[in-house]
Amino acid sequence: MMGGPARAAQVGWGLVLATLTAAAMAAGLPAEPDTLRFTDITASSGIDFAHHNSPTTQKYLIETMGGGLGLFDSDNDGRLDIFFTNGAQLLDPMPAGQPPVKADSSHSNRLYRGNGDGTFNDVTAGAGLAGSGYAMGVAVGDYDNDGDADLYVTNYGPNQLYRNNGDGTFSDVTQAARVAGAGWSSSAAFVDYDNDGRLDLFVCRYVDFAFADNPYCGERRPGYREYCHPRSFRGATSLLFHNQGDGTFRDVSQESGIGRHVGKALGVAMADYDGDGWIDLFVANDSVPAFLFRNDGRGGFVELALAAGVAVNEMGTAVAGMGADFADYDNDGRPDLVVTTLSGETYSLYRNTGGGFEPATGGSGLAEASFPYSGWGTKLVDFDNDGWKDLFVAQGHVLDTIELTSDHTKYAQPPLLLRGRAGRFTNLVAPAGTARRTWAGRGAAFGDIDNDGDTDIVVSNCGQRPYVLRNDSGGRHWLGLHLVGASSNRDGIGARVSTLTASGLTQHHTVNTASSYQSARDKRLLIGLDLDRESARIEIRWPSGSVQRLTDAPLDRMTVVREPANNASAATRQPSHELGAERRRTGGSNADPGSGVRSAHGFRRRGSRPSEGGRPLDDRGAARHQASLAPGVVAEQ
Repeated sequence: MMGGPARAAQVGWGLVLATLTAAAMAAGLPAEPDTLRFTDITASSGIDFAHHNSPTTQKYLIETMGGGLGLFDSDNDGRLDIFFTNGAQLLDPMPAGQPPVKADSSHSNRLYRGNGDGTFNDVTAGAGLAGSGYAMGVAVGDYDNDGDADLYVTNYGPNQLYRNNGDGTFSDVTQAARVAGAGWSSSAAFVDYDNDGRLDLFVCRYVDFAFADNPYCGERRPGYREYCHPRSFRGATSLLFHNQGDGTFRDVSQESGIGRHVGKALGVAMADYDGDGWIDLFVANDSVPAFLFRNDGRGGFVELALAAGVAVNEMGTAVAGMGADFADYDNDGRPDLVVTTLSGETYSLYRNTGGGFEPATGGSGLAEASFPYSGWGTKLVDFDNDGWKDLFVAQGHVLDTIELTSDHTKYAQPPLLLRGRAGRFTNLVAPAGTARRTWAGRGAAFGDIDNDGDTDIVVSNCGQRPYVLRNDSGGRHWLGLHLVGASSNRDGIGARVSTLTASGLTQHHTVNTASSYQSARDKRLLIGLDLDRESARIEIRWPSGSVQRLTDAPLDRMTVVREPANNASAATRQPSHELGAERRRTGGSNADPGSGVRSAHGFRRRGSRPSEGGRPLDDRGAARHQASLAPGVVAEQ
């Protein structure tokens, strides 16, 4: 129901289809009886959060653009926690010069600690994360390399950096770190753009909005005022902060080239799209051409979106870009790009050709599936562990008045789930008109909340309660990789991981926590093995330039892989390449004497007896749990 909480106790979510055979045959693929299954567990999760956007009759644009969330392990216990951003009190109208404030606990940002079984406890008060402004998004990363995940919260107004104290609490270090920024920030990302082993910070900024300068938009009759199109406001430049390594950051927006480009930025995605060893940034702009910032390897960025083919859609039109993700959907070794947009535009899919990008929306099946909808948080993820990335999109229109002026577009919309296979997508959501739940979807975060080896989904909705979707697809083997950098940043963000299975299936991933819309995902990788029952050959290209090759990582377990410090400093940076080609050149050797592999016991397959022992996901965790690990769990290759 539009505008209100949409909850049901442990209901099947309507994304279960057993009739994929015909679609597979039409695409020339083997017929498969399997499905993607998700269960809405929100009611039993213990999450009582509701996003408060403080709607007014003034239709301030910030009311409809929140909120975001982060899935991350805040306390290093091996279980994912959830952080939600929240709005603040808006008066109707807002007095000139008065900022929004969190008047009471209903406006607080919220942190829920995961119990590992799909349930969560609210620990906001003790953690010190309630916040103080009208929050939008969140970025997650260990910026000080101390083994704890830190948070950066974007706001309308000054942003906030929270340093993780390692004891379940966080300290606001914004002023000391010099990263408050100003204006209206949306998505953000921790990224080591200069490969110096420290996470820097990229911040999207949307438009130049002020309560005192809020034009009237829509028909001039009662109830018909609507949120203004972004063309009613001037754009803004995004921000880049360089990590100085002493707890402070330096604003390098102008000298890096980022600050020379005015946009209306809502989403950011990262990948080394051209394989030169330096991470690049894509920025989804709202109704103006997108940005593709190519890293020049010298501390600067060159904006190449138009030349690369990703500035506009297939029709040459700038779209209302909101969410974005870089990922290799066709398994050719090159990261591709997906962008979510407004109803009537279709979402954009760009295939990386190696020399640029080509439009792939129409040929992939995405156009017809997305045309009626407005998309926000998104991710290309292999939900069923078949080795091919699927696509999820949180959906909902930006105008809560849209049904007054349109007879076919709804404000609250169902999420979209597309199953990927060999470069094509099949729509797994039942046709419109059937019983489906609808929301004003915004942020979406992805990670394995119950540690069973498949990716679950949490979505934050504007002015509504969130929903938690447990992935019950199961049935296939998987590899879990948790990277720990040495010369590289500790999170391993920016590392490129390639796998080659016994059956010849290759996959490629970039370690990061950013993408989607105003949200952060789990940094750990889950790699599906489809029908293979043997481990894959793994190649990791660290941001430092070192190359690490592994074999025999345990199936159905999360393996901690530490960057070999002795190799990192002497490594020569090489362009990325497909793992199978390297294997052919080297005669098949995959040994790396300094691999540093650790299996995190305790992950399990659904339906099996939970494993005993700890989860050594950082140095302190390893020391705390080492005595309880079963023999053979820790092995050097």
